[in-house]
Amino acid sequence: MATDDLSKLKIDKDKAAFRPRRKKTFLFPVLILAGLLVVLLAVLGILRPAMKVRAATITQIYPSQAFTILNASGYVVPQRKSALASKVTGRLIWLGVEEGSRVKKDQVVARLERQDVTAAKDQAAANVKAARSNLEQAKAELRDANLAYNRNKELLAKGVIAQATYDTVLARYEKAKAATDAAEATVKASLAALDGANIALEYTLIRAPFAGVVLTKDADIGDIVTPIGAATNAKSAVITMADMDSLQVEVDVSESNVRQITIDQPCEIQLDALPDQRFRGVIHMVVPTADRSKATVTVKVRFLDKDSRILPEMSAKVAFLSRAATSEEQRPRTAVSQSAVVNRKGKENVFLIRGNKAAETPVRLGDKMGDMVEVLEGVKAGDKIVLNPSDKLKNGSKIKIEEQ
Repeated sequence: MATDDLSKLKIDKDKAAFRPRRKKTFLFPVLILAGLLVVLLAVLGILRPAMKVRAATITQIYPSQAFTILNASGYVVPQRKSALASKVTGRLIWLGVEEGSRVKKDQVVARLERQDVTAAKDQAAANVKAARSNLEQAKAELRDANLAYNRNKELLAKGVIAQATYDTVLARYEKAKAATDAAEATVKASLAALDGANIALEYTLIRAPFAGVVLTKDADIGDIVTPIGAATNAKSAVITMADMDSLQVEVDVSESNVRQITIDQPCEIQLDALPDQRFRGVIHMVVPTADRSKATVTVKVRFLDKDSRILPEMSAKVAFLSRAATSEEQRPRTAVSQSAVVNRKGKENVFLIRGNKAAETPVRLGDKMGDMVEVLEGVKAGDKIVLNPSDKLKNGSKIKIEEQ
């Protein structure tokens, strides 16, 4: 049985010798396709290594940058600013403005409690009335004494009355005259007291000293307002306001650069809050003192263009110009660095960066502005382009931006 089992495991060599072999022809088409794919990728540049390039962003610039001699930064500062307070101590019972409110000159913006002051005024007015009544009474007495004096004077000259009688009438007349003078003085004193009461009443009204805009509200209804703010819960100011027509930009200029600027020199002002707009200005003042800690001098620049969007304490940049900019030069222009422009086949081109590839784009150029040139057509502000493109850079070339 074991022998039979082993015989079954033997291979029949005759049968195996005539088994046909499979032909390995399937490898050739694969190799051909792979070769074609390599050639195609090489032609398309996919297998080429990425070219390192420097990039820049197309921006909008102003032609005035070409004749700017100095730049400085600072803040918008009102030259007329006031913290309104009362001359007397009292409780705030009415406030008629808030932040941003526009007020006129002498407009009442707040009122303090005034019951005691009003009572004092009424008392002063009553005293004036009483004094005037006393004056009228004194005048009547003076008129009667004057008539008696004149009559007795004639009678004394005729010898009709005695000297003693005349002397009595004369004393009465002089007394009446003195009483009238005293009554007139009392009236004047009463009127002065009334004026004082009216002034004290006026002190309970807080008025705007000039036309402007309320910047901050420093107190609210119910607060105690006092001129010196000595109490813990007392307020020394009710509101803070500024004259918006007095806004100027104050910048710090290095001592070594002060000689480059003069009064009334044209300037261009840019606000961080309004980056797409430039405002005309001139130097109003060079403050005649220096800051020793910073080695700078404060320069005040006055706005020539008024705009309601300009607010105090805004950050600002000032460009000091060698000459005033024309109306055309105040218009922003799209510009690129001249080093980004290449001339190929008689046409001006730049290479836009699109992802990791460069796209050759024709452009139409305008005026040159320093190392920049205006772009009229082809690209827009915000596009990224290649700086100093090499002759090997082609449309669709794979690129890698160098870190700067």
